[in-house]
Amino acid sequence: MAKLKETRAGDWLASRDEPIQMPSIKLPAPVMAFAVEPKSKGDEDKVFTALRRLQEEDPTIDLHRDQQTGEQIVAGLSQVHVEVIVERLHSRFGADVTLKPPRVPYQETIRKPAKAHGRHKKQTGGRGQFGDCHIEIAPREPGEGFEFINAIKGGVIPTGFIPAVEKGVIEAMGQGVVAGYPVKDVSVRLYDGSYHTVDSSEMAFKIAGSLAMKQALEEAAPVLLEPIMLVTVSVPEDVVGDVIGDLNSRRGRPMGMDAAAGMSEVKAEVPMSEMLSYAPDLRSITGGRGEFTMEFLRYEEIPGHLAGKVVEEARADHETVKA
Repeated sequence: MAKLKETRAGDWLASRDEPIQMPSIKLPAPVMAFAVEPKSKGDEDKVFTALRRLQEEDPTIDLHRDQQTGEQIVAGLSQVHVEVIVERLHSRFGADVTLKPPRVPYQETIRKPAKAHGRHKKQTGGRGQFGDCHIEIAPREPGEGFEFINAIKGGVIPTGFIPAVEKGVIEAMGQGVVAGYPVKDVSVRLYDGSYHTVDSSEMAFKIAGSLAMKQALEEAAPVLLEPIMLVTVSVPEDVVGDVIGDLNSRRGRPMGMDAAAGMSEVKAEVPMSEMLSYAPDLRSITGGRGEFTMEFLRYEEIPGHLAGKVVEEARADHETVKA
């Protein structure tokens, strides 16, 4: 049928113009994700528009931007599915892209309290810049997020400059001291400081807040966190042992198993970094008879022997960007 501009995959067509309740089609969840980049700079809009068009035709395509890494993520039912999407982009829309495994959105946090002093002072003829603040930081429970406490007494920092200190603190938390990943679950208490009646400004206190936060993070036993996923794998009973063994080799923790309709459903908690190439590996183990879904659970501290590798990779990426 031609000229169905408003119709998408999954819509129902009926000859009567009245509301009809029809069952929705249950679509399989996409499991193979890639970061997609246009080969030519300036083609971002063209590629994104083309991907949206393809998603309208095929609702099993997942398309989103990772908020932390900034990467454009395309996910499909398998590697072949994603490769077909790339081929369609080229043949139908003239858009060429490259596929890369998505970056793991690591985060950082702290394990102990610390105090720090941030001072920004600059004098360059005429009006200078001056901001001075003392902060104390402490770890919070996982998931509690960021907290800023204003404990200034006696007006040692004017009220108008306190939001600037908070802005500087938040800015410093955007790039942690371990590997440059965002910092989470930290309480910051601003308890002392000083100002200059002429030279102090919001910018000066923002820089002072940022300097203090960076120093405090260094001294607060910072650690690297990795995302943990809940993986549900549905496989034939004869390969359950191999599947569980493979999940264990990926630092997975099996959480239980259910049997249904001749298939076994295995649940496990596995670090996201170990699951990036899982789809083809599962296909190989099960002879194409297995499927899996993945959902985010929480963040956990990454083991020390692996943290060093992540830090090295982050530094290499940073050097590449600078170059």
